[in-house]
Amino acid sequence: MSKKTFLKGAAILGVAGLVVQVLGAVFRIPLANIIGSQGMGYYGVVYSIYVFVLVFSTNGAPAAISKMTSERLAVGRADEAHRIFKLSFIAMAIFGIVTASILFFGARTIISIAGVDPNSYYAMIAIAPALLFVPIMSVYRGYFQGMQNMLPTALSQFTEQAVRVATGLTLAVVLVSTGVRYAAAGATLGASIGPILGILIIWIIYYMKKKEIFKTIEESKKAGGEIESANSILKTLAIIAIPITVGVSIYPVMNLADMAIIQSRLVYAGYTSEAANVLFGQFSGFAGPIINVPMALALSMALSMVPAIASAKSSNDTELLNSNVTLGFRTSMLVGVPCSFGIIALAEPIMRLLYPMQVDDAVNAAGALAILAGGIVFLCIAQTMAGVLQGLGKIGIAVVSLASGFIVKCIITFYLTPYFNIEGAAIGTVIGFITVTTISFIAVCKLTKIRFDFMLSVGKPLISGIIMTVFVVATHKGLSLVIGGSLATAAAICVGAAVYGFTLIKIKAIAESEIEMLPKGQKLANLLRKIRLI
Repeated sequence: MSKKTFLKGAAILGVAGLVVQVLGAVFRIPLANIIGSQGMGYYGVVYSIYVFVLVFSTNGAPAAISKMTSERLAVGRADEAHRIFKLSFIAMAIFGIVTASILFFGARTIISIAGVDPNSYYAMIAIAPALLFVPIMSVYRGYFQGMQNMLPTALSQFTEQAVRVATGLTLAVVLVSTGVRYAAAGATLGASIGPILGILIIWIIYYMKKKEIFKTIEESKKAGGEIESANSILKTLAIIAIPITVGVSIYPVMNLADMAIIQSRLVYAGYTSEAANVLFGQFSGFAGPIINVPMALALSMALSMVPAIASAKSSNDTELLNSNVTLGFRTSMLVGVPCSFGIIALAEPIMRLLYPMQVDDAVNAAGALAILAGGIVFLCIAQTMAGVLQGLGKIGIAVVSLASGFIVKCIITFYLTPYFNIEGAAIGTVIGFITVTTISFIAVCKLTKIRFDFMLSVGKPLISGIIMTVFVVATHKGLSLVIGGSLATAAAICVGAAVYGFTLIKIKAIAESEIEMLPKGQKLANLLRKIRLI
């Protein structure tokens, strides 16, 4: 895969991931305003389990299928690539049936073991059917990504999320009068309906391309070659997918730890079960959605890195390999720095802007949000490095780094939560991110022998971020006296984005050639030349 192809693939998945997470935030923000921190506590418990279980289907399986597909297409074996698709479909359908059944029929047992509020039961059984549909959709996504076609994944993601948002919010509004536990269940039911439409969209795309796909398959069959056994394919799929799942599940794993630890430790500190659920709702339901947006971009980059690195490694193209790794690292810094700096600077104003109907809960969650924001840049780097390690075939190292970060996170959260409330959990999460980042980055440096240009990759984004922060704080403080807090916050965010982009270009943190490689990059570069920014 060329540098241009990687950038386009990362951009398509990045934009799709951003849109999906923005829709998710649009969903969870009014949902929090509707059902409050208590309802978001029920929702947060269930969603943490749901995302953790589905990380295999949404990330591990598609990445593994795309890697195996791209490797076979690179040597002209389209027939073997399609066999991987068919066998994966069967395996993931079985996986979906099993996991959906466990969550639906074992909901009360899971809640009892986790020690969370029993009222989460209704939300849990409502979301169980999603575990059946999403794994099937993941097979199509992985197959198309392996062919370097990211558009089907993007369209199915958007459709799934849009239906989920519309259905979930509608049901929450309808059911809130019957109680927040039922409203939370209505919100999660949207996650079970959305994938049905997502599957339909991606199946239509597959059907439209079926003739072209089978023509390529027939041509590859004529060329002949060894036919891999079904057992070998499924074994390879599991060997790749399971560690990849671990490698890209940094944030879901941390969330699962929070679900298992925070409420029990708050009860230990003297809070009632209901009060502990409310505080967890503030942490997971108010601060969490805001962190999800940059996390989606980081995850999209990581998933694009896997086939890019695998292809370069398979062809022994060291120059392309090094180029993709350095580009991935720099992109993670360019995305992570403004998100971290901007949210830290405007944590409470952002919370007030987004949750006007639940101001007290929003303000209480602002401290945790500011702390979590400090870990965004490390999360972006960690996700990207995980993608590199997976592409290099060193998935064991990604497992070790995540396990180390998880252990550190659990220990710190366990001891700090009784003393610092949800801020203690946030501190544990950030230090966990730093642990994962440190181990995986050192491993990538040793494996690739790459010497990163730290001034270009780290120094210039940091300089741009600092300058941006000064303008953001000054704009917010100045305008708050004139137009009010909400408008001032929105204006400060827009000013920050403009200043950051302007500074990056002026200090040459982004080259003209890299701008041109982006989708519609030539037009963007021409526009920037006209206004004399480049």
